[in-house]
Amino acid sequence: MKDYLSLRIGKRFSSFQLHKKTILFSLLSLLIVIAVAVVSLGMGEMKIASLDVVKVLLGIGSEENALIVEQFRLPRIVIAILVGAALAVAGAIMQGLVRNPLASPDILGVSGGASVFAVGFLILFETASIKWLPPSAFLGATLTTFLLYALSWKKGVTPLRLVMIGVGIKIAAGAIVTMLIMFSPFLLQNKALLWLAGSIYGVDWNDVFMILPWVVGLILVAGFLARRVNIQQLGDDLATSLGSSLQLDRFLLLMICAALTGTAVSVGGDISFVALLAPHIAKQLIGPSFGGAMTLSAFLGAIIVLLADLIGRMAFSPIEVPVGVFTSAIGAPFFIYLLYKNRNR
Repeated sequence: MKDYLSLRIGKRFSSFQLHKKTILFSLLSLLIVIAVAVVSLGMGEMKIASLDVVKVLLGIGSEENALIVEQFRLPRIVIAILVGAALAVAGAIMQGLVRNPLASPDILGVSGGASVFAVGFLILFETASIKWLPPSAFLGATLTTFLLYALSWKKGVTPLRLVMIGVGIKIAAGAIVTMLIMFSPFLLQNKALLWLAGSIYGVDWNDVFMILPWVVGLILVAGFLARRVNIQQLGDDLATSLGSSLQLDRFLLLMICAALTGTAVSVGGDISFVALLAPHIAKQLIGPSFGGAMTLSAFLGAIIVLLADLIGRMAFSPIEVPVGVFTSAIGAPFFIYLLYKNRNR
């Protein structure tokens, strides 16, 4: 067992093993996150050298650079990291529960529910403060997950029913959003479409402080429940024979997935395919064990959103392309590839 690092929290609460390969890839991914973040902090109308960015972060930079980096660019970078990590971990949980690499919150309707509530808020409550948009998206994701669980229940919830009901909810949510946009004023249509495209433009430190404790706390809870996700992946019969509270664990993990998704889309909009891409890449690199895959997925999700945001800001400058446009451009072909790869399963 020299290739593994064993971690235990309490005698019975949680324990898991991390392969040295998991630690290596996670550290490498962390370094990439830091590197991309530093480069991104220096990009904009006023370019700042990476060395000067590092000086600002260390507290020894010039006042002008510090103002630009700390007040205008750093909140956006932190939000990109948090949103990417939250979506990736939510995707890892969903894929573990459904036992299908094609599963993710955006494909199974959770993000769609958040979109309905968010777009509905923007259009139906146009005079209300924009600060109520994140709670609306969070509420939509949570209620949609309750609906998904309730409609999937028949003497318990099975992965197949979750997928079928989830896809149906996604289609229905898309139709509702389209109707809301069609019958709304032109200016509100633009605002709703920007949110649906997935954008972290205009975020500030208030947004960071709002989602930071949720993202960190929920990811930690997901890590503590890693063994339960691994048991879920063994199949219902074997999981039950091992003494797992199958339906209770499934409900709890779905709620964590919903909370992570709702938190992410509440400030980032409907950013698609991150929850699909990151966990799949992580499992290809280190294997299916949830503890390691979740950790690496979080870093990979952060990298994907950071890179998409950087490209979106710089590729067609001064026009800014939403993050979700680039994640969809990558994710859609990847989804088709997964469909083709798993066509006979």
